[in-house]
Amino acid sequence: MTALSTVLRQHAETQYAAELEALIACDRRQRPPRWKMSPWAVSTYLLGGKLDNGVEISPKYIGNPRVIEIAVATLATDRALLLLGVPGTAKSWVSEHLAAAISGDSTLVVQGTAGTGEEAVRYGWNYAQLLSKGPSLDAVVASPVMRAMREGKIARVEELTRIAGEVQDSLITILSEKVLPIAELDDEVQAQKGFNIIATANDRDRGVNELSSALKRRFNTVVLPPPRSADEEVRIVQTRVASMGRALELPGELPALEEIRRIVTVFRELREGVTADGKVKIKAPSASMSTAEAISVITHGMSLAAHFGDGVLRGADLAAGMVGAIVKDPIQDRVVMLEYLETVVKERDGWKDLYRACRDVMA
Repeated sequence: MTALSTVLRQHAETQYAAELEALIACDRRQRPPRWKMSPWAVSTYLLGGKLDNGVEISPKYIGNPRVIEIAVATLATDRALLLLGVPGTAKSWVSEHLAAAISGDSTLVVQGTAGTGEEAVRYGWNYAQLLSKGPSLDAVVASPVMRAMREGKIARVEELTRIAGEVQDSLITILSEKVLPIAELDDEVQAQKGFNIIATANDRDRGVNELSSALKRRFNTVVLPPPRSADEEVRIVQTRVASMGRALELPGELPALEEIRRIVTVFRELREGVTADGKVKIKAPSASMSTAEAISVITHGMSLAAHFGDGVLRGADLAAGMVGAIVKDPIQDRVVMLEYLETVVKERDGWKDLYRACRDVMA
């Protein structure tokens, strides 16, 4: 077994290296400076398609193709990109694949949290070097953003709105002037051609810090909407579950389309507050009920079926993950879940197994 095969999650540029190489080989369109491929090829990599040489490119984003085209066109200018959407709409996934296709490197990431400091965005110091030799370029610890500026690559800032406002605003000079001043050395790092930033954000979770108007103006905002239809969401879940199953080397069969459709239906109904036929109103739980959560429930069910069943995914395997995803508040969400089980799941043809399994989990 090679060292590469033991990695739990490969970077996009490694996992899809064959597709990227095939696209680069047949790409004859103009490329922006330091881009690995043209905007057309980047869009094809994200949306999927069949190349002239017969290579099939798998879709990384399933949805309105215009969304991806606008995002790619933005990055081909000097304007930064902000991917905005509710939790679970594939913002980080799209961000990673855009960076992989454009720069061949998706690893220059700043993960936004309440504790993210300015040094994570700008630069820090190697204090051993600082104490022994004083301030110098050798003592500077470059952030992912600084490295991207030097190398002309894409930097990613995940969950920008979770970062404190004063730290967010340290991006303003970088985005407007394309320089990163190092005041202690009376020096600066100038961005090389090809540099840009992709940030992701949502405004639904707690602990969100609103972006300043000055920072907002320096981003082109592209909203990634939830899947428009149940069929589209089923396709997304099916694709991602198959990919994760291979990566995790889960034994057993891939889930039947009908089981995926059941989970997607549950999540959509709870998210929208009404049954698919529009006849019954439903209370919404506190959880986001996102597509990403549905993927996790299916993957968890596959693991249960493979290791503690016969490898075939059934309602009993889905119940524990489904209840765990919905019932985040042990009091309010439990009431919502029980009401949904009794008024919707129990009355639906062919869903009795799921109803009984969920009731057993909640007993």
